[in-house]
Amino acid sequence: MSDNTFNAANVLADHYRCPESYGAFSVAAGLSATPGYFRFGKDTVCFGRTSTGSLRNCANSDLDDVLGHVTIRERDTTLPFDPNEAIDNLRYERYMTRCHNGPTRFVREAYYRFRPWMPAGFRKHLQRIYLNRWQEIAFPNWPVDRTVENIFEKTVTLSMESHGTRQMPFVWFWPSGYSGCLILTHDVETEAGRDVCAQLADTDASFGMKSSFQIVPEDRYEVTPSFLASLLARGCELNVHGLNHDGQLFRDRKTFLGQVERINRYGKEYGAYGFRSPVLYRNLDWYADLEFSYDMSVPNVAHLDPQRGGCCTVMPYFVGNIVELPLTTTQDWSLFNILKHDSVELWKQQIDMVLEKHGLVSFNIHPDYIMADPFRKLYHQLLEHLAKICAERNVWMALPREVDLWWRQRREMTLVNRGNLFHVSGPSSERAAPAYACQDGEHVVYEFPDRRAANPRGAATHEESTVREVTL
Repeated sequence: MSDNTFNAANVLADHYRCPESYGAFSVAAGLSATPGYFRFGKDTVCFGRTSTGSLRNCANSDLDDVLGHVTIRERDTTLPFDPNEAIDNLRYERYMTRCHNGPTRFVREAYYRFRPWMPAGFRKHLQRIYLNRWQEIAFPNWPVDRTVENIFEKTVTLSMESHGTRQMPFVWFWPSGYSGCLILTHDVETEAGRDVCAQLADTDASFGMKSSFQIVPEDRYEVTPSFLASLLARGCELNVHGLNHDGQLFRDRKTFLGQVERINRYGKEYGAYGFRSPVLYRNLDWYADLEFSYDMSVPNVAHLDPQRGGCCTVMPYFVGNIVELPLTTTQDWSLFNILKHDSVELWKQQIDMVLEKHGLVSFNIHPDYIMADPFRKLYHQLLEHLAKICAERNVWMALPREVDLWWRQRREMTLVNRGNLFHVSGPSSERAAPAYACQDGEHVVYEFPDRRAANPRGAATHEESTVREVTL
């Protein structure tokens, strides 16, 4: 084993909650001084430092594949890169330091200064100009990027090979054996949007959907106790959506600290557990100053957002002590006004791609636009599809705070081997299910030991990653 040994369980076990021995990797000596793009297998782009091959500044270059430089010994696998670093570079969007351009600070400030006086049609025109040629962005992968899940599955396969086994026990991702999770969220940006929130909440409920509403506390509209109470009475969740939606929250550290104090105060006043930044502007290195349990500001892939990038994962993850619930589908404004789609087919495609990895399907639908025709009709089509998905594919329809709580509880769970059978121990472990990651050719599939433990209720089968109910 090299001197650069690390315990990959601090990232791999966070994802799988598996025995620590399966995360025992070594990193080859001589990692490059600076990071760059490379491949880990033919279909997985990574960003980090390696001990072999050449690194590139752009993902659209011919990238060296380091998979052939992995060394496997009994219970020890040596990798030519640090997967902890590579995954953090994706989750924290650190790869965006290379070969990516966004609007200059001057352009962004000018836009938000004059935005209140811009007609909606003119704003759409400016946004299309900025987003022109977004299809040429090579990385992350559109319309859903699952690179983090691919890295996990490849490292698990290598770990199983070094252990001489074809299956790895772990704590299943979701409670009660659900095959995936769905959250429905609404950012309230204008007075017109505020005035239809109750109607939108009732529409969601009529399809069996629970939803959260992100509120702008200052300047945009009056936030009355009766307005908040009307949403809470409907079983909705309230979160904070920045301070005044001026697009300046992450302008610089001084501006951020000046706003975040009031943002945190509004969070306590509303009883809010969660936060979403206006326009999805973000800097995850500053999140320690947010006094919230979870955040929902990071897109999975941000080709159509002012701040490009994306976390490249369809699963929740921790940013310090905050649980990040990534936005894994295209926002309604972008779908209808930038892409000019008049159907929900892209959303259906994204749902399928997320659930293939048993991930979190998250939507951000704005009451400011969605209640007007023809968007209202399309939204009803989406809700019908979501209700069908939850029923037929055993997807957990949850509020964001429920997902946050589960992800925190699951992080404290461990597997206990009793008589060659694994059981889950920890808080709320009665809702948890032991499962197995298994090799199936070039792919990883997931299997439950028995139906009673996992309560799969018709879990879906997909191309790349499946849930199967078997007796082991």
